[in-house]
Amino acid sequence: MRILHICPAAARTAPLAPQSLEYLGHQVERITAEEIPGADGSADVAVVDACLDLSLAPRIGTVIAAADLSLPIIVVLSEGGLATASAKWDVTDIILSSAGPAEVEARLRVARDRFRAAGDPAGAARSRGAAPATPGLLPSGRNEHGEPMVVVTGALRIDETSFTADLGGRPLDLTYREFSLLKFFAMHPERVFTRDEILLGVWGDDYYGGTRTVDVHVRRLRAKLGKDLENAIHTVRNVGYRFSPDTAGEDDDEESDPGSSAANSSDAGLPTAGSSDAGSPTAGSSDAAPTTGTPSRHPDSEEISA
Repeated sequence: MRILHICPAAARTAPLAPQSLEYLGHQVERITAEEIPGADGSADVAVVDACLDLSLAPRIGTVIAAADLSLPIIVVLSEGGLATASAKWDVTDIILSSAGPAEVEARLRVARDRFRAAGDPAGAARSRGAAPATPGLLPSGRNEHGEPMVVVTGALRIDETSFTADLGGRPLDLTYREFSLLKFFAMHPERVFTRDEILLGVWGDDYYGGTRTVDVHVRRLRAKLGKDLENAIHTVRNVGYRFSPDTAGEDDDEESDPGSSAANSSDAGLPTAGSSDAGSPTAGSSDAAPTTGTPSRHPDSEEISA
């Protein structure tokens, strides 16, 4: 296997990272990040040593694409560098510098084989100077994460250059997080995401709250999309959510949002349990029924089954 090993200039004479790469018998060409534009494009995999320079990791995908190179990218990190790993990096895989030969060999092989099986449609499009052949994307540029600045799916248009979205010409009044969530869904139509994956993709890896916030934002986003597109965000039982714009007009009967019934009844002004307007005797009144000793639960303590 031909390996293009990319490292900072300061690490040019240092041992390979991961060091076990030396014992696998592969053909390794070692270059610095500055030498990428003149690199041989025949390599099978790029291994990027970001142990000494973490700034390489988030930008290496853009640098390699700009050099018209098309190959999978594995970033090597130290234990401390793992805390910075992000799903927004345009890389194929990450690996620890301390990984053993068996793990390194397996990751190299899997990265190469998956890349070949996919046919690299994005890389081939980049080499022709065109936008990737992904449905709904316009050739209007990409942001620093390699994501398209404008996404169009059906009547929905999302423009990151102005942070605006409209549906059939109707502007959508979205918060920053709602906008990010909608763009995330629109970029990955028909793909099922868990709530944890959505948290990572939209909120980032520095968010430490629970997955309940995903359900809250999905519910708000559905309400703002209105009847034209609210059912496009499907809830997949025991998994998470799927964005299916082609079935927007159909009822979403797979699963209702956790806690949505309680939220809707509260928003509608309907009496809820414990409310003095519910028409039933309250605790402490002479007509109150005897309690059973079962403690009441706060609505926010309700478990999410999906």
